[in-house]
Amino acid sequence: MPSSGHGVPAPDACSVGFDVVGVSAFGTAAQAGFFVALEQPGPWGRDAATESHLPPELGSALADACSRRGGRLSLIRRPGRHPADAHDAAQAGHTAYLAWAGEQPWLLTGRVTDPAVLLDVDLDALARGDRDAVAASLPGMAPCPPVLLVCTNGRRDVCCAVRGRPVALDAAVAAPGRVWEASHTGGHRYAPTGVLLPHGATLARLDAALAGEVLAASAHGELPPSVLGPDHDRGRSALPPGAQAAESLVRHVEGVTDLMALHVTPDVTLDMTRRDEPGTPGTPAVDGVPAAFVVSHRDGRSWSVRCERRITARELPESCGKAPVHVASWDAQLIR
Repeated sequence: MPSSGHGVPAPDACSVGFDVVGVSAFGTAAQAGFFVALEQPGPWGRDAATESHLPPELGSALADACSRRGGRLSLIRRPGRHPADAHDAAQAGHTAYLAWAGEQPWLLTGRVTDPAVLLDVDLDALARGDRDAVAASLPGMAPCPPVLLVCTNGRRDVCCAVRGRPVALDAAVAAPGRVWEASHTGGHRYAPTGVLLPHGATLARLDAALAGEVLAASAHGELPPSVLGPDHDRGRSALPPGAQAAESLVRHVEGVTDLMALHVTPDVTLDMTRRDEPGTPGTPAVDGVPAAFVVSHRDGRSWSVRCERRITARELPESCGKAPVHVASWDAQLIR
């Protein structure tokens, strides 16, 4: 729920409907192997990269360059008011983050006077997790603690503004400099949503207290137990949806808070074929067809998880103002 003293969402808001029904958030993280986050004060339009005080051609070029390599551009701003006559960021510079969300995640940050220098970043190196090459392509970037990006773009969906901004504002008071408003994290139906960089751990139904717990635990490379489970854990962005759901289930059932302890692979040894629903073992699931994954812990334990994306008869809008659609969610079950 929103923080005390802030606005409340409309009863028919998309995130309210998903809250009431209790739709699982497993497997809903927007896929991205890396992130480029750029501070851009002032208002954002629906497509923040091209509808902000950032030159639209630059925003489009950065977004396209990241997307082509499996990454994501996010505009960020400090929590608070964002008048149209925002201060001239060129005088103070823009904070930028470069995050690798794959194996052994890392995060670099620095100030840039001209955001166009981000076009010089070796994005191919970022896409493969080569920190040294990335740092060499943009001198002045340095390692930093994890940061939390909270989606607040009301032009994209009103739930993100009404529910996300209070969370970002309150959490930033407790953790100055480590909480940012973000242009879009995907999944406004789970607002307030956030992404923890560098891990790409994507979270649903946040409040300020949970955000504070996430930041405290992230200093040790962990998630707090309070966000494990289908209410809050959307998955890690580096994984495809079914694998996200499998990993999140194991985290929840086994209480695994270490963000780097688990590894997910397709389970090609388990025959998931059904007489009435033929499927291909080890392949990503499609609607109504199950898939299996092996989730391995670095301590030697492993689990097989069956995942299936199910479409229900219930209809809800996935975004405010849009027509209701059949609700889909991932059903994940431990096999052995």
